[in-house]
Amino acid sequence: MAMSDESVAARSGPAVHPPHALDRDALATLFASEGRSLVRLARLFVDHHDAAEDLVQEAFLRLHRTTRTLDDPARAAAYLRSVVLNLARDHNRRGLMSLRHQSAIRQERTVPDDVDTVALRHSDDDALFEAVRALPLRQRHCIVLRYYQQLSVDEVAKTLGLSPNSVKTHLRRAMDALGTRMAGTR
Repeated sequence: MAMSDESVAARSGPAVHPPHALDRDALATLFASEGRSLVRLARLFVDHHDAAEDLVQEAFLRLHRTTRTLDDPARAAAYLRSVVLNLARDHNRRGLMSLRHQSAIRQERTVPDDVDTVALRHSDDDALFEAVRALPLRQRHCIVLRYYQQLSVDEVAKTLGLSPNSVKTHLRRAMDALGTRMAGTR
């Protein structure tokens, strides 16, 4: 005896989705609104545009896997930024090891850089860019999120899982270090 779809649904009960789960449309909207910004963020921490895009794609995959356990969908963008920063850090750790085993010829790029990279490299802010890259990781994250991504202190705190006061401390220390370093380059 074949069961109808209605009787199967009645026996198994209605599909239960947590009240905060993000659906495909919400994820697509989030990607459309945050994707490019996240690639630019990742690009500040990794050397290749393709790697930055891969990190952002991985961050969205991780969000998709955890979307049903996300407490607050409004925090999805902060979650993505945090994942991108962590993935960039991991990428750089692995990348340093793999660079030791690559030949000099393979390390040369034949593909032109992306527009964001060209703009960063050919601007008058090269010294500032290098000074930011020299900051300790937490300070660099705070500076980039606050001033490059233009997030509020509270949004930076949510992204990094820190208190707002801790973010302010990291920002102050980073600004002091940048001021000292930039004074030495003039």
